[in-house]
Amino acid sequence: MFSIIEAAGWPIWPLILCSIAALALVIERAMSLRRPKVVPKGLVQEVLGVHRQGALNDDVLGKLAANSVFGTVLAAGLRTHQADRQADEAVLRQSFELAGRTAAHQLERYLNTLGTIATAAPLLGLLGTVVGMIEIFGAQAPGSGTNPAQLAHGISIALYNTAFGLIVAIPSLVAHRFFRGRVNGFLVDMEQDAETLLQHLLRSAPRGR
Repeated sequence: MFSIIEAAGWPIWPLILCSIAALALVIERAMSLRRPKVVPKGLVQEVLGVHRQGALNDDVLGKLAANSVFGTVLAAGLRTHQADRQADEAVLRQSFELAGRTAAHQLERYLNTLGTIATAAPLLGLLGTVVGMIEIFGAQAPGSGTNPAQLAHGISIALYNTAFGLIVAIPSLVAHRFFRGRVNGFLVDMEQDAETLLQHLLRSAPRGR
């Protein structure tokens, strides 16, 4: 492996750095985008039960916000409702939406970087191949003739960069699409559950106005 890297020349080193970065991002996103850390099953039902019992307080809301990404969204809406129990739908919905945008940004963190690596890796591989081809043909002395075996060997070495670029790009692209789909699914679940809590809060609001 080291001999291949050495033969491919300096253009392969940016690809190696991209592969390390892509692997680190995939591991980080795989750990962060687990359902229990984002949208735990049954969380909104538990919150509805606690709210019906009248047991919501700052301590409970703090634990809810620390529970998961979706917990922070629910806690934001509940804090707005606790501050003004007669808050109308527009105020509550805005509270949920602002917290939801923050949560979406948190879920999408590093995905653009992973997508950039998936796009740039083949180009870096192609660049390495072009540089290698230039060096191969530039090393041929005019009038000395061409050794086909030597030329074929040099071209195969130059193509290492293209192959390595694809090896980095394909898994990165698959991971990017996979995590993007998972984030979109989480956001849909969060939106639906937040709407359920919002309608519950509106029904339970006092009719003093």
